[in-house]
Amino acid sequence: MSRRRATGAGRGNALRRADRGQQPPSGLRPDDGPAIGPDAVVAADDDPQALVVTYRIDPVASSEPYLATIQLLGQRIDAGPRLSPGDTFTRSDTVQMTPGAEPVALTSWIYGIKRGTWDVSAELVQPPHHGSRVSVRPRPVQLERAGWSWSRWRLTTAPATAIETRWALLAPLALIPAVVPGSFTALSVAGIVLSYVVQASILDRLGVSVGGGILAALLGLVGGIAAAKAWHMILQAKPWRESIRQGWSVDGFLVVAPLVALASVLVLDVPVGAFLDSVTPGMYVAVTIGRLGCFFTGCCAGRPSSARWAIRSSDRRIMARRIPTQLMESFTGLVIAVTSWLLIVNGVVGIQGLTFVVALVAYIAVRQGLLRLRAEARSFSWRRSNGAARDSAL
Repeated sequence: MSRRRATGAGRGNALRRADRGQQPPSGLRPDDGPAIGPDAVVAADDDPQALVVTYRIDPVASSEPYLATIQLLGQRIDAGPRLSPGDTFTRSDTVQMTPGAEPVALTSWIYGIKRGTWDVSAELVQPPHHGSRVSVRPRPVQLERAGWSWSRWRLTTAPATAIETRWALLAPLALIPAVVPGSFTALSVAGIVLSYVVQASILDRLGVSVGGGILAALLGLVGGIAAAKAWHMILQAKPWRESIRQGWSVDGFLVVAPLVALASVLVLDVPVGAFLDSVTPGMYVAVTIGRLGCFFTGCCAGRPSSARWAIRSSDRRIMARRIPTQLMESFTGLVIAVTSWLLIVNGVVGIQGLTFVVALVAYIAVRQGLLRLRAEARSFSWRRSNGAARDSAL
């Protein structure tokens, strides 16, 4: 073990000397999350490989947010004496640190490398002290590997062992702090199924055709999903082959799904008001459960914060204390679902369909406020604002 670590340190020094006059190996790209675009998987053969590694970063004393640069160095252990492209990599990532916050964890995905066992190390280049008149080159600090304790919901220290590559297409499924791979899909499906159960029970109470109402809702769901993907691609403003692999935008769903459902209701001769009432509680049951999937998957994450009520969570790249925007939206959905259910089953609202309209307006208003608390910048939600959209996922 000690011999391997010493060898890794020597290789790191050699890599740093070599990189003064060389560019990083081809195929590397800035780390913008686990999504795999057409330019992400580049390898020397037909078996694209990737490395996934997480390091812990401790904040330094500072009166304001600052940028910390992390340099990763890697070399394939079984590369032999003569190195070729894909046997080494050098990578720099920049993380914005929040003063007074807890340590954060940075997860990096390295593509375009050869299959094998790798020695990987990371150094933190500390920012210069504020107010210093003399420019002093900061001394790199070796970073520790980061693990995660699910029972304590906090970072742990992981051993600095060699890392095996994995098939690049499966790299997004790697275990990283505060992220449960596949949770969004599982919880979203569960939420949708439960929403139809709730809708069927209300249709039956209202004496409306259950089959016709469910069919109209299904058609609305399909149209809404297509619109959510299309709107996400518009917000991303990236090549379609790349953006189609990534997220979704609920704004597109909210606009198109009701229109498609209403058109289907008219064709199927289902009472419009009763149909709208029937879908309202179930719609927000799906929001309640689906947003829990967002929280555990790391999409739609809130801004890093040092507030006591901030919760440790991830944006699939950086684990930090964050404003829990996903949980806040989930709670909003729960309140609307329960309230609308009580209003409808007790016949409190005299006009059918009014509950749907009021609930939709309330949800959109809350959502627009939560969008401003998210970590990602958006080109626009309902109106344009400054900043480029990085991720407009559900």
